[in-house]
Amino acid sequence: MLPQFDAGRPRRSVLYMPGANARALEKARTLDADALILDLEDAVSPDAKELAREQVVAAVKAGGYGAREVVVRVNGLDTPWGADDLRAVNGIGADGVLVPKVNGSGDIDAAAGLLTNEPIWAMMETPAAMFAAQAIAQHPLLCVLVMGTNDLVKELKAARVPGRAPLLTALQMSLLAARDAACIAIDGVYNDIKNETGFAEECVQGRDFGFDGKTLIHPSQIAPCNDVFAPSADAVAEARDIIAAFDAPDARGKGVITVGGKMVELLHAEESRRLVAVADAIAAKEAAK
Repeated sequence: MLPQFDAGRPRRSVLYMPGANARALEKARTLDADALILDLEDAVSPDAKELAREQVVAAVKAGGYGAREVVVRVNGLDTPWGADDLRAVNGIGADGVLVPKVNGSGDIDAAAGLLTNEPIWAMMETPAAMFAAQAIAQHPLLCVLVMGTNDLVKELKAARVPGRAPLLTALQMSLLAARDAACIAIDGVYNDIKNETGFAEECVQGRDFGFDGKTLIHPSQIAPCNDVFAPSADAVAEARDIIAAFDAPDARGKGVITVGGKMVELLHAEESRRLVAVADAIAAKEAAK
């Protein structure tokens, strides 16, 4: 991981914002998303690409996004805009650069060649990416894998169905690669903005799979997403009890102890420390508002 990349910061809600929409870039400064992806790619028509680039560069340089992580999604290097996008965002202070259509580690090398030291996020949205997931995640400049589920559905010629059965293998392969490389993994978007129940169910599914958060397409999705991906108060309290029990002098050297009538192992203590760290990071973010 790059030194400036904070793997422990909350990334429950990661909201795409269209780079060509100046009002959206301004509004993003007030939204409660953990991270923002200022988009130069899918959300921008070809005739607005240069305007979007100028506006996003100016917005990132101006700052004012507070504790929100600010990432720029560039166009692919195989497009007329990709190389210029990378040169434009190099060194402007973005927290990361999201590279689309990554098919292998060579695509990360190509993007990094036009950047100085920015953390790189990779869109996992093609069959080739799934087969190269481990190599992509292991790249020394790669920090985050982002699922591009809309493109995956298209590439697979799959159906969009509740439960995402056609995508489960791809989701799991990417998540396995991310965890093997100690990277962050962010789930894909949910398109039906008005279907609150369906969105909540997919957030729960992504959380239960092990994703760190979910990409979003509308501000109305932020609050429910934050709620689902945040540890519950009961879970945090139980985790603190487990940590305290293992830290007690009489537990030293023990691999298994009893806490609250349950047998817990050292692996549960490790997971409890991770969960508490996430909860504390969320609390710190809320306090900084």
